[in-house]
Amino acid sequence: MPRPSPLPDELDPNGFRVCDALAAGVDPGRLRRRDLARPVHGVRTTAALTSPVAALALVMRPDQHFSHTTAVELWGAPLPRQFEGSLHVTTIGAGPLMRRPGVVGHRRRSAAAVVLRAGVRVSGPEHAWRECAGLLSVRQLVAVGDFLVGPRGRTTVDALAATILPGQRSVAVARAAVELIRVGAESAMETWLRLAVVDAGFPEPELQIEVFDRARRFLARVDMGWPELRIALEYDGDHHRERATFEHDQRRDNSMTVEGWLFLHVNRGDVDRPAVLFERLRQAFVARSSARPRA
Repeated sequence: MPRPSPLPDELDPNGFRVCDALAAGVDPGRLRRRDLARPVHGVRTTAALTSPVAALALVMRPDQHFSHTTAVELWGAPLPRQFEGSLHVTTIGAGPLMRRPGVVGHRRRSAAAVVLRAGVRVSGPEHAWRECAGLLSVRQLVAVGDFLVGPRGRTTVDALAATILPGQRSVAVARAAVELIRVGAESAMETWLRLAVVDAGFPEPELQIEVFDRARRFLARVDMGWPELRIALEYDGDHHRERATFEHDQRRDNSMTVEGWLFLHVNRGDVDRPAVLFERLRQAFVARSSARPRA
């Protein structure tokens, strides 16, 4: 079989529209050759790893942008696995909705806060969060909100709350979630842990606690805990199994133990079976509460 003829230089190998290729004089048969991937209808690319988002952006109209869970994912927020890779596109105004396989079309009658993110048009972080209220559970929406108000500073709790307007869909979910969003959670599992602890009847923990020794030297920063009782709670993700991280954690825990802290570690297994964790935490509260001097 003869080698495919080269494509015109003006066509981006990372993705180009079929109509642009035809306008550049490319033969339709050339666009059917196997060296060209078809990430979405109407787009070709020589790069097999071109993302569906980047490909779809090439055929979106100016009145369309990525929204809902697609926008949230582009902002970097954590999503349940079943929502990862979903494609949501919103049309502003009366233009036709995008109707393509694997794409969910939405409409907004009035203009929304649309910004450029990774080179494509997306809902701003506040509106992306609000759009997800109709798709995610309260806890899932809290995890997204925790991320957006976190260290990266995408937005604020007040800005999220301002997107909740009476009479809109999923207002109850959005209102319930915004009341639970906190600044300081650095992963979806930290959000889960905080909410689970509170649901189990414990006082709400402080987040990202800085611990110092008696000489006011910095020792550590822990995920969450109760400083007045010197109880720390840390979620150990997969990266904690790496040798350097494991050794660092040991040194930190030893230093905190010397300063009188109780350190409880939580791992993935506690997510499905939290009863043991809650019992250990209850014991820690009892031990520390009984040890506190009475007024």
